Amino acid sequence: MSKETSPTTESPRDEAAPGAEALPPCEPAMAAEPAVAASGVDSADTVAPAAGLALSAAEVEALQARAAKGDESRDLYLRTAADLENFKKRAARERQESVRYANEALLGKLISVLDNFEIALASDPGADGASGESFRAGVALIQSQLRNVLAEAGLEEVDAAGQPFDPNLHEAVAQRESSEVSDGHVLQQLRKGYKYRERLLRPASVVVAKAPAPPASAD
Repeated sequence: MSKETSPTTESPRDEAAPGAEALPPCEPAMAAEPAVAASGVDSADTVAPAAGLALSAAEVEALQARAAKGDESRDLYLRTAADLENFKKRAARERQESVRYANEALLGKLISVLDNFEIALASDPGADGASGESFRAGVALIQSQLRNVLAEAGLEEVDAAGQPFDPNLHEAVAQRESSEVSDGHVLQQLRKGYKYRERLLRPASVVVAKAPAPPASAD
């Protein structure tokens, strides 16, 4: 009597596919301690820079010295700016005063000329026959004094008599034939001209000579 044996079913794990390599056994999960240790390292790195912000006493003193020097430089700048502004105001005021009183010295010299004119006008030229000549001599002296004062101030006369006509210095009011004065020259000066240094104040009024017309031929 034969015994029937039931086939045994093998687990797929027990048989490996032909040509397939066996997988290594799974390692157990890592413990939590290393993770805790890693987190501890990160916190230490974060705290370290904060601890490095602390300044030494020497560094604090250096910063205070630099701040004091900056305040000193700012005060110096403000004082310099104020001095410059005061200088500008003073210079503008002095310039205005110099323009306003530019003729002070000239007028001081002209006062003496006015005094001499008053003395001459107060005199009596008809007292005797010789007083007329004295009066004219006194007026001539005053005129000379006045000319000297004006010349010192920069006034120059434009003497056009006998000079070639210059439209930059002369003003022709008429032309007249003349055989004694060359054509285009000043025959007569009616009024003197004046210059202030190199600038013309008034042109000289003149009469310009022209060549006489040739006599008409008698037929």
